Amino acid sequence: MSPRFAIGDRVRVREAYPPGHVRTPYFIRGKTGEVIRLLGDLPNPEELAYGRDGKPVLPLYWVKFMQTELWNDYTGVDKDTAVVEVMENWLDPLDGDTR
Repeated sequence: MSPRFAIGDRVRVREAYPPGHVRTPYFIRGKTGEVIRLLGDLPNPEELAYGRDGKPVLPLYWVKFMQTELWNDYTGVDKDTAVVEVMENWLDPLDGDTR
């Protein structure tokens, strides 16, 4: 599968709360970050959890978030970040660009 996002792209994590096995952490849903690395195409872990084949495979990214974006009460340094692995199906372009 051709990756939808490139390094440096700003993305927003879908704000969805489906039932069942979901690999995307609650604390990043609806939050904005920056793609910093493409890890390649991998089987979808949300499908694998149910004993399915994990297809279609999806690009997996490292997305960097500002800690102040993730936590309203964050009291650390303003430059602090967190990096989270996120499957492409959970990401939307920030500016509406769909490549």
